[in-house]
Amino acid sequence: MLHPRIIPCLLVHNKGLVKTTKFKDHKYVGDPINAVKIFNEKEVDELIVLDIDATMEGREPDYKMIENLAVECRMPFCYGGGIKTVDQAHRIFSLGVEKIAISSSALENPAIVTSMAERVGRQSIVVVIDVKKKTLSGKYELWTHNGSRNTGKHPADFAAEMERCGAGEIVVNSIDNDGVMKGYDLHLLQKVRDSVSIPMTVLGGAGSLEDIGAVIHRHGIIGAAAGSLFVFKGKYRAVLISYPGKAEKDTLIKKHFLQP
Repeated sequence: MLHPRIIPCLLVHNKGLVKTTKFKDHKYVGDPINAVKIFNEKEVDELIVLDIDATMEGREPDYKMIENLAVECRMPFCYGGGIKTVDQAHRIFSLGVEKIAISSSALENPAIVTSMAERVGRQSIVVVIDVKKKTLSGKYELWTHNGSRNTGKHPADFAAEMERCGAGEIVVNSIDNDGVMKGYDLHLLQKVRDSVSIPMTVLGGAGSLEDIGAVIHRHGIIGAAAGSLFVFKGKYRAVLISYPGKAEKDTLIKKHFLQP
């Protein structure tokens, strides 16, 4: 039986791990390899690592870093950042990565999603949709390049287009909720969920396991990803990598997903 996935999301900036708030105010939280080792011990469902410098700097992915992470990683591993070609994607998969995440390249050239899916299988192609809500109108819009470029596209429409192109999964990331730890944007999630039938992961805003429980309760089989929740502790946001133990996770899922 398929179950919801609870997924740490790690951001790489200047070769170190950082956590942002609304895609700004980078706070250093440690070394990527050390974090992977800790998450190995905690038996996490899946791990997402996003290099937030690669696209902004117009460079290729850091293949050595990816290889080092993949060798260490004992859980399904999704990497994103700087991937623009099928050959780059194939090289990353050859290093031991199970999924790749793309964003701006899918927007600039939707056909690349189809080409990648045909080459490696659609289940391995993840499209990340970074979303902001306009203050006055409340309209959701898709942004790229670390939230610096507004595309004007509606996230639900783009998600549906990506499914048609061959994407196997959509990650919906709320820029407004990033690092705030006050819960996911469930309204945004519903809009995108209604537009696609492929697996979906939500990111941006989780501040407690109950926030994860709320999205599981509403959508069942879904990926619930978080950054701050798994790297900070307490009101002073001291750095401490954590993840629910098996018993705690099983209780959460039973309460919100397996109940009658």
